[in-house]
Amino acid sequence: MTTPLRLGMLTPSSNTVLEPLTAALLAGTPWITAHFARLRVLAIDLGAGSRAQFDPAPVLAAAELLADAKVHAICWNGTSGAWLGLDQDRAMCAAITARTGIPATTATLALMRALGSLGATRLGLVTPYLAEIQQAIVARWAALGLDCVAERHLEDPGNYSFADHTDATVAGLVRQVAAAGPQAIAIHCTNFRGGGIAPGLEAALGIPVLDSVAVALWGAIGAAGGDAAPLAPHGRVFALPW
Repeated sequence: MTTPLRLGMLTPSSNTVLEPLTAALLAGTPWITAHFARLRVLAIDLGAGSRAQFDPAPVLAAAELLADAKVHAICWNGTSGAWLGLDQDRAMCAAITARTGIPATTATLALMRALGSLGATRLGLVTPYLAEIQQAIVARWAALGLDCVAERHLEDPGNYSFADHTDATVAGLVRQVAAAGPQAIAIHCTNFRGGGIAPGLEAALGIPVLDSVAVALWGAIGAAGGDAAPLAPHGRVFALPW
């Protein structure tokens, strides 16, 4: 009998992609379950109002509620650490663990870990974000020794509207950045429709395609001490060691 694994997922309030996609990814592994708590996130830009959406108080309150379900790990299913900096995500995770005693990670920290496991430093980046957000991500990653050799973004202020872009649109952006020969491609937004198409794109392009919903799920499983390998048909990230 497989030991149950419960994952606590902190979710942007206007996100409509990550919950159904996470459920679909877990459909074949019923012993792994995801449990969601929402935090208000309505727009993505570099203004003070957008930054305030990621203040620690509501994060910790939501994490405490997830802890009531005796989850084995907590994951922030948001990508704000990509432009606000990894230190913010690390501090968030440390605060969650200090408050709840539960290990924590984020979509961005999990991505960094996956890239390290792949040995990938030449990256393609696909998002729906504004140019200011995209430029901030590229700069943050460059400081970490990651070279963004190609990027595509859609100038969408989001957050709810990110889900309106079709699978075909996202796939087209991935194919465009693949032409630059990156070692891996990140679809970095948890309200963007990349998870369902990533395995097919990996097969067609011969490049790891790391969708943020899938990466966050892999990270949550790893932080909980679980084994993500049974999910490997849903993308190469799930075959990577934590």
